[in-house]
Amino acid sequence: MKKIVLTLAVIATLSLTSCGNKNADKATTTTEQEVTTPAADAINYNVVAADSKIDWVGGKISGDNHTGTITLKEGKVFVKEGKVTNGTFVLDMNTINVTDITDPDGKAGLEAHLKGSAEEKADHFFNVGKYPTATFELTSIAEENGKQMVTGNLTVKEATNAITFPATVTVTDNDVTIVSEEFAIDRTKWGVNFNSGSIVKDLAGDKIINDEIKIKISTKATK
Repeated sequence: MKKIVLTLAVIATLSLTSCGNKNADKATTTTEQEVTTPAADAINYNVVAADSKIDWVGGKISGDNHTGTITLKEGKVFVKEGKVTNGTFVLDMNTINVTDITDPDGKAGLEAHLKGSAEEKADHFFNVGKYPTATFELTSIAEENGKQMVTGNLTVKEATNAITFPATVTVTDNDVTIVSEEFAIDRTKWGVNFNSGSIVKDLAGDKIINDEIKIKISTKATK
């Protein structure tokens, strides 16, 4: 199954942080991994978008953080002999949602900035007009120190890197669930460089946005 780069954009990946834990483990990031074709006798499960989402948290080094979600557009998980062998997940970057701002104008303004709705700010973060989707292709699951470690290729804005993160993967006759622990990624590895202190020199401290984004993934797929 050859990887299809859909110009996703999640993981985004905003300058996110996720669900409150400031000490999330950083995901191992490596070069793109080879994607194999699912076995002919593998069982196909389809992702249920309504039961799947990505929680994110991101913000400035000053501690001014924002939280939000991104939903999955579609995906497939392949299972053989009770174990997940492959998977493809497509993130709908147009669903970037900010959950911590209650003021409607403030919420809409930040979401528009993250999506790049204004031409002059289009590529600050995810530029969803050009890159409406992001993809994650699961390539393997291995057990390390008693934990399941999921590895796959994350493509955002046409940049692809392999990441490895801890998750609980459960397979039944009817469905597959994958729920990650909170983990962090470096957004600059996917070209999301706006106000990064490691990229932009001489940037005032109150304007520097964390390179790390903290993420938590929850997805369900059924036959």
